[in-house]
Amino acid sequence: MENKFEFHFATIWEKVADYVPDDIALVSGENKKNWREYEQTSAKIASFLKDRGIKKNSKVGLYLFNCNEYLESQFATFKVMGVPINVNYRYKSEELIYLLDNSDSEAVFFHESYLDQILLIYKNLPNIKTWIQIGGKESPDIDNFFLYENIILSNEPMERIKRDEDNIYMIYTGGTTGMPKGVMYTHGSFVISMFGGLKMQGYEVPDVRKKENILQLKEVIQKRSHENNSTRCLIACPLMHGTGMFLGGFMTHCLGGSIITIPEIGLNPSKLLKEIELNKVNNLVIVGDAFAKPILNELDLGLKNNNPYDIGSLQIIISSGVIWSADVKAGILKHHDVKLFDSMGSSEGGMGSSVSSRKKSVKTAKFRMNPDVIVLGDDGKIVEPGSGVRGLVGTSGLVPLGYYKDPVKSAETFKEVNGKRYSFPGDYALVESDGSVTLLGRGSNCINSAGEKIYPEEVEEALKLDPSIDDVLVVGVEDEKYGQKVVAVASFNKGMDITEDDLKANTKAHLSSYKVPKNIKFVEKVSRAPNGKADYKWAKELAKEFINV
Repeated sequence: MENKFEFHFATIWEKVADYVPDDIALVSGENKKNWREYEQTSAKIASFLKDRGIKKNSKVGLYLFNCNEYLESQFATFKVMGVPINVNYRYKSEELIYLLDNSDSEAVFFHESYLDQILLIYKNLPNIKTWIQIGGKESPDIDNFFLYENIILSNEPMERIKRDEDNIYMIYTGGTTGMPKGVMYTHGSFVISMFGGLKMQGYEVPDVRKKENILQLKEVIQKRSHENNSTRCLIACPLMHGTGMFLGGFMTHCLGGSIITIPEIGLNPSKLLKEIELNKVNNLVIVGDAFAKPILNELDLGLKNNNPYDIGSLQIIISSGVIWSADVKAGILKHHDVKLFDSMGSSEGGMGSSVSSRKKSVKTAKFRMNPDVIVLGDDGKIVEPGSGVRGLVGTSGLVPLGYYKDPVKSAETFKEVNGKRYSFPGDYALVESDGSVTLLGRGSNCINSAGEKIYPEEVEEALKLDPSIDDVLVVGVEDEKYGQKVVAVASFNKGMDITEDDLKANTKAHLSSYKVPKNIKFVEKVSRAPNGKADYKWAKELAKEFINV
């Protein structure tokens, strides 16, 4: 009889590879790998990482768009008990240097298309001793640069090891200053949370709160495989974000399913829908209206042209991170009766969910609270249902250890209420009379544009690097395409000016393109309070008027 094994993603996936070795694990374009190949490739890379000194809690950057190699590199890092660091592939040099330095990364996997960017920054990161290029015939003739394919060809698979459940798992997200912060968990706690999430979505999975029940996983996975009912999950959003990795990557592979990715940047709705047809996708992961609206428009277009897409294989669409409006859900349901699972959460923890279908509709931004979630009023008391009081949402289900190297922010976000530790990422909500919550948004001025968190202060400072700009405020304004778009209100230095297009172009030298304002309103003087604090209310009203929202 199989012995109980540790709650660690690498160990569980090794077991899956033993249970269903011939089942498909990865699909990216024409590139497919079964579980045996996935595990063996990852084990060879793990051997290399081990030889390069990567060990328990060593940090390894993943500077990659969606592809099989992203998941192989992550699996390999987990195998040696390292910590994968998600790198936003839109970052420019300064942002990359900050992230890789702040995370204490010792190795970085990067796609060949980012080589020019790597060559600009690698000398600024002396602690990174290993740079691994994915793609291309050869890597730069520089010490510590290696080619991914050569690593696989020249290394034997690393032997399996026993792993510690307290091994750190970390995901980087935006911080209050606009700089990324690492949110730390343990593998043990995260594995339990992932299986709990699968149960909430309706999957039959072991109740791993009793550790011995993990032994039931073999029967569950082999039964799904035998019945040809394994999860075939298309992750439409970036793997570098929590939505894609948590709700798509981890959950799918813990059930022995296959992960399908489209190896290119950006959303191509037609290609996505064709991938669903081709691979008989039954699970689709998106980020709210930013993805759902273009997909719905493409479905409507196909129907209009008498060439409808076949999405009959879809059983569930999962979303998190951006509002998924009720009318868009209804539009999708006209094409196919699929379960629409809308998750309310952040990198700091899950808070609630809603499920829609043809038989059951749910209002926009309305969620059923997860167990162990509270809403805390400004007076520090728990908000009563139906009171109309706005409160801060906190969860105790899966609480991070803290933010990496930021004890002050950790103490502000993760704190005890009535003797229990909660995570308060900053989301405000109303508690309805039926106990559900209506999400109001972040209490800060954080802008959420197509799932990307953008902090006004960072954009303001970049705009003010232009010598013509005296003062500027940046706000988010509601937008049909992006959810919110970035709008700036700026004033000139005396005797100087600049066109809107030129200011945008100059700012792109300092910021990722998605952070650059879509619109800029020039005014004689930017309004501030007597103490110098920003008047964001004034700026937002002016911005709305300017773009006729």
